Amino acid sequence: MPKKPQIMQMEARERLVAAFKALSNDNRLAVFEQIRSGQGKGTLDDENRVTVCNVAENFNISLSTISHHIKELKAAKLVRCEKQGQYML
Repeated sequence: MPKKPQIMQMEARERLVAAFKALSNDNRLAVFEQIRSGQGKGTLDDENRVTVCNVAENFNISLSTISHHIKELKAAKLVRCEKQGQYML
């Protein structure tokens, strides 16, 4: 049974590597920090979730680039996203 702990360690290591890769981009790290700290809370929903548009307002890069960065953060399981109507939260 020693293989099971090794597998768990391997999965944890792979998730950590994915997180570091996702955060290795300066803009992506800034986006993550803004989401994590709750900045850009101009128009939040009832559960205090920030929209992609609110995040993009604080950067001098396109909305599509912000969306790409958030997609990478989501793939690394650092953020959760939910579509509500035309908004991504």
